[in-house]
Amino acid sequence: MLLMSHDELCVCELTHAIGAAQPHISRHLAQLRTLGLVSDRREGLWIHYRVNPALPRWVMAVLRETAAGSAVQAPFAEDDRVLADMPNRPGAPRCA
Repeated sequence: MLLMSHDELCVCELTHAIGAAQPHISRHLAQLRTLGLVSDRREGLWIHYRVNPALPRWVMAVLRETAAGSAVQAPFAEDDRVLADMPNRPGAPRCA
């Protein structure tokens, strides 16, 4: 759901927001990439993920509806708040 509300996120941002270990997050993102649901972009040491813009319209519609319906529900709202408070987010010299 975080990827639906942000253009792209670095693995470090996702681990910070969700509170899971980096290998756990990376493994799940790799599975989503293999399935074609997300795409990635490498920038130096960091890998940024986004919802695959080539997804069919009906898939994007389902994801948008799901994101809209869960935006204020736990744990999704809390994850977004924690992400917003993250120090040293990408775009700064280094991730936290």
